[in-house]
Amino acid sequence: MFSKNTHYLDDTLLILTMAVLAGCGLIYEYLLSHYAGRVLGVMESTIYTMIGLMIVSMGLGAFAARKVRCAFNGFVYLELIIALLGASAILIIGGLIAITQILPHIIADMFALPPDMLPKGGVFKQLSFIAIKSPYFFGVILGFLIGMEIPLIARIREEIHGQHLANNLGTIYGADYIGAGVGAAIWVVFLLSIDISKAAALTASLNLIAGAFFVLRYWHKLTWRKTFLGLHLVLALIIVLMFNYGNQWLNQMNSLLYLDKVVHVQKTHYQQLTFTERHLGLSADEEQTSIINFYLNGRLQFSSIDEHIYHDYLVAPVLAGSARYDNVLIIGGGDGLALRDVLKYEPKKVTLIDLDSELIDIFQKPEEHLNASLARKISHLNQNSLQDKRVTILRSDAFITVNELLKTGQIFDAIIVDLPDPSHPDLNKLYTVNFYARLKQLLSGDGLIAIQSTSPYHAKNSFISIGKTLSAANFAHVQQYHDNVPSFGEWGWTIGAKMGVSPLARLENLKQLPVKHNWLNLEILKSAFIFPNDFFKDEESIDINTLGSHKLYQLHQKAWQTQQGIN
Repeated sequence: MFSKNTHYLDDTLLILTMAVLAGCGLIYEYLLSHYAGRVLGVMESTIYTMIGLMIVSMGLGAFAARKVRCAFNGFVYLELIIALLGASAILIIGGLIAITQILPHIIADMFALPPDMLPKGGVFKQLSFIAIKSPYFFGVILGFLIGMEIPLIARIREEIHGQHLANNLGTIYGADYIGAGVGAAIWVVFLLSIDISKAAALTASLNLIAGAFFVLRYWHKLTWRKTFLGLHLVLALIIVLMFNYGNQWLNQMNSLLYLDKVVHVQKTHYQQLTFTERHLGLSADEEQTSIINFYLNGRLQFSSIDEHIYHDYLVAPVLAGSARYDNVLIIGGGDGLALRDVLKYEPKKVTLIDLDSELIDIFQKPEEHLNASLARKISHLNQNSLQDKRVTILRSDAFITVNELLKTGQIFDAIIVDLPDPSHPDLNKLYTVNFYARLKQLLSGDGLIAIQSTSPYHAKNSFISIGKTLSAANFAHVQQYHDNVPSFGEWGWTIGAKMGVSPLARLENLKQLPVKHNWLNLEILKSAFIFPNDFFKDEESIDINTLGSHKLYQLHQKAWQTQQGIN
């Protein structure tokens, strides 16, 4: 029997243990959903689904805990299993996704199939579907096991006291809620900025420590003491290996998701950055030529082979059509590529706003963050535009920073919005009537605004919604244009005039573009404003995107899922 003077110590340790484990449980939810979202590009819906599934599974686990005969032995087994799954689930998921991605290529090579005949249907599609959904499977299993912790600790407390405790569950649930809150804070402040495999290993180590505490503290209550000690030592070794080498293994598996060789991967506080490289052989001057692709959360942002087409269309119309371009605002564009083209127009000042400071650092001083070869190619690509003395870089949320610019009375001759697609609610707010109306106040009376507007072919409704949303912000003229960017397919942009004549009318008054572009000329540009028959036929039925409505985010998610065949 436990003496009364040990109750206080045991209660304190058990309640602290519960709080720590609650924090671990919440972190596992975030780990699984964020990894799946960053690899598959469906961040927000994955997080919500994962949390919902894990909560339901925790309820089922709480019911199942009644079947555990010995709470002491059961708890130690439980923490061993949770620690093992918590540390390895991300690696297992990465391996499953990688295998299903590479398998069609292996089969195609085996039977000498041409590249356009990769076996992706039937069993291959089913295997890919299972791999994509595997984070939810691990979420359910982990949630089920985590749900067993509270009932077992409650039983352990009552057995220690030798009586029913009236406030037992209230005390434990209080510790659980507080621990979950602390876990969320740790995730945001610390774990979100480190490698996901290290975050998983650190979290799993807490489960292992909790189990070890029980082994040592309640040694006389356990039946398989030496086995428990051995399992803890083995699992401790596994967790150390996961911490030291897990990210390397994970990156190798993630590399299989890309067609080209992955040459740099970095996890920032906001997103996963991936650079790939495809060698094309030696050029006339014996230099190795290659194609550099840059991805955010698994989605292509630019390819060095054709990014000039995209940026020509983003920059040329808005600057050529504006009365002046002495003072230009760029929102997004932390890679410096749009800025590079803006600087060709010899502005006096350019202000660039981008949230991800680490991304800016990479493209501003690539030699400090990338290998020498890749750094040279990035510097050549953006022509060190982010180091230009005329450029002011604001590393902040544009949604908030625009208010600061308005307070200081700043006015810009032209505004360029070069943001990723609205695939996340945080991006969705930067495509709303509210945001565009505030940008209008920053724009000079005879200036223009240009917005990258996703694909008018693959996400037609999203594209049209962006145009309608800009019109709803009371711009006098809003027009849209499009062309093919080989790496993206058919792509579109939106341009608006605060007052005066329409952007296209301004372009038609020109004899040539003010700055010569390698790809774009005035004739091609004017033809880009022409769309196929009945393209805007259903325009009236498409919603504008207001703050809090998430209409554009939902349209984009639906279009993307349809293209991926997961609808």
